[in-house]
Amino acid sequence: MAGPLAGVRILDLTTVVMGPFATQILAELGADVIKIEPREGDNMRHVGPMKTEGMGHLYLHLNRGKRDLVLDLKQPEGRAALLRLARDADVLVYNVRPAAIARLGLAYDDVRAVNPRIVYVGAYGYSERGPNAGKAAYDDLIQGGTGLPWLASRKGTAAPHYAPVNLADRVTGLHLTYAVTAALFHRERTGEGQSVEVPMYESVAQFVLGDHLAGLSYVPPIGGTGYARLQERRPYKTKDGWLCVLVYNDKQWRKFLQAVGRDDLLADERFASQGNRAAHIGEIYAFLAELFATRTNAEWTVLLDGIDVPVGPMHTVADMVTDPHLVQSGFFEAEHHPSEGDVLAPRTPTNWSASPPGPRRPAPRLGEHSAEILREAGYTDAEITELASKRVTHVAPGSDAGH
Repeated sequence: MAGPLAGVRILDLTTVVMGPFATQILAELGADVIKIEPREGDNMRHVGPMKTEGMGHLYLHLNRGKRDLVLDLKQPEGRAALLRLARDADVLVYNVRPAAIARLGLAYDDVRAVNPRIVYVGAYGYSERGPNAGKAAYDDLIQGGTGLPWLASRKGTAAPHYAPVNLADRVTGLHLTYAVTAALFHRERTGEGQSVEVPMYESVAQFVLGDHLAGLSYVPPIGGTGYARLQERRPYKTKDGWLCVLVYNDKQWRKFLQAVGRDDLLADERFASQGNRAAHIGEIYAFLAELFATRTNAEWTVLLDGIDVPVGPMHTVADMVTDPHLVQSGFFEAEHHPSEGDVLAPRTPTNWSASPPGPRRPAPRLGEHSAEILREAGYTDAEITELASKRVTHVAPGSDAGH
């Protein structure tokens, strides 16, 4: 594997979205990510649409670049195999509750005993330092607990609702990604492995409060919560559709008001400065909403591009597939999957001048690399066959079983 993380081996015990999202980024950056699955597979394998049973679209988009090993960690032989792999691994990542990983005999002290240099990273709902430690958590609960549905309903136009993406999972996944790389950097400097905690609730709370803590930032408070502009903003209805526009700084406002023939408002205190516009944000956005309804998307785009005011379309999800910028920048990679055929694969969006990642392998079938990985850990073909017969592992039909 090529890329900035080439040579790093990661044991990936994560499932669903949060952990696999993070470990896919690490895999796409060149790490050898070994996905450890139970015999029934990751839950996301079974979420459609899909062409082949066990290869759902979410699974495909969360597990590119990984190798797959089936291990029943509840059986002693499965735990022993995992610990044998851990001896030569750089990182172990999991996203079940700490009590559950401890019951498997795979807590930090257990793994550190076979590899003191291991970077051991747990991502789960709530920090072990607080009273919610050990509680179950999913994206919905974390979005609710961090105020996102409440914020979505603040204008009274809708009931509280969750963001229609796995926002808490993916935000936490990004924290998980940098936690792994930072811990590896620390180990390169010191030789020291460590255990790292990445809790969902705290990760998303930081994300939300950075914008909305507002007057509660001060002790004692000097006002309420909320960044008003974020609570007002929305796409604008035009004559023939919707448009995303942000007239933001003083220079942009001067150019904009002149271009639309409203020079008179240059003397209006409400428009005079960033602070004044923020104080009257409801009136400002109402003015813009009324104005944008008078012209078409194309007319506004030409005008706003001409005065360097940010403007863009309101895409559907399907629109992004043919968006000229995403297509020409190489964001989509054509992938031919052995079982799924041609797949459109959005890639990790970073670009590297000195250590570009190489081609990624497609998302693996369940147990596709079981024999290969166990053989690398020193198991003989006869031992692998015995593990398979005991249902400790599973070797995908058609994969290399060493025979």
